[in-house]
Amino acid sequence: MSKYRWVFSLLLGIGIWSITKPGFSQALLPYTPEVKVDQFEEKGIDLAQQVQYLLRYRLDDSATVSSATSMALLATQLAPNRYETWSILALLYVRQSQYDKSLVALQKAVSLEPKNAQNYFLLGRIYFQKGDYTNAEANLEKGLKIQPNSAEALFDLGNIKFKLDQLPEAVAAYQKAVSVDKKFWPAMNNIGLIHYEQGDILGAIKIWQQVISIDNKQAEPQLALAVALYQQGQKEVAYTKAKDAISLDPQYADLNFLKENLWGKNLIHDTEILLNTPDIQNVVKSSHKKIKTTTSP
Repeated sequence: MSKYRWVFSLLLGIGIWSITKPGFSQALLPYTPEVKVDQFEEKGIDLAQQVQYLLRYRLDDSATVSSATSMALLATQLAPNRYETWSILALLYVRQSQYDKSLVALQKAVSLEPKNAQNYFLLGRIYFQKGDYTNAEANLEKGLKIQPNSAEALFDLGNIKFKLDQLPEAVAAYQKAVSVDKKFWPAMNNIGLIHYEQGDILGAIKIWQQVISIDNKQAEPQLALAVALYQQGQKEVAYTKAKDAISLDPQYADLNFLKENLWGKNLIHDTEILLNTPDIQNVVKSSHKKIKTTTSP
């Protein structure tokens, strides 16, 4: 399962305005102006819009995430009755893997707007990360009743069924995701994972070839295909595919990472065989050196 990256869109219906900073140079004011509640809410929505912009385009370091979280917290105080502010705060907590705090914020958002599918989808994803598959499934199902044609949510539901070893149901969810979006390769890829675990290596090969034809820059289907081809005796092609996969993303040479991404026992076993061949070992070592060089201060 690829770490499929998706943006949670909140349509507030207003533009992104800059916050007017009040001037504090005056020592005295002739009177104290009356501040209306809706003015606070307007500022809260304004802040939420700016945080939404950061979520989409600018959040790439811990300092920015921390600053955005402070802004989002303030937005919930200024506009506590708007579900959007709580949803955005929840997203920021997810970015920081603070899942318990995210759940609290999302539950508040749901209480304010129980008909928003995206909140249920995010709840499902958080519960999945926590290993609570019962609550993950329940919330995804609630969201899908509201928005049945969400490829991402159907994919997440398939992953839950996969984890629960309900493989026919997992395939059905993945297939429905692909029917919604024919280029949604992560769902197709995971159907290949299931075929492989069931012993249908040729079927898995066909699926992964289709995935690569949609997007040839993804490491996961490249490596999975390499493993399957190696088992079929096509060693030279397998070496090439494996090298391409590891060069795209060295994480896929880590068996623990593969397990986290729903690779089953059969595929893990066969992957280990391929990764331990001398040719691929050299590539793995070289990729590790590059990572260390890149991350070193």
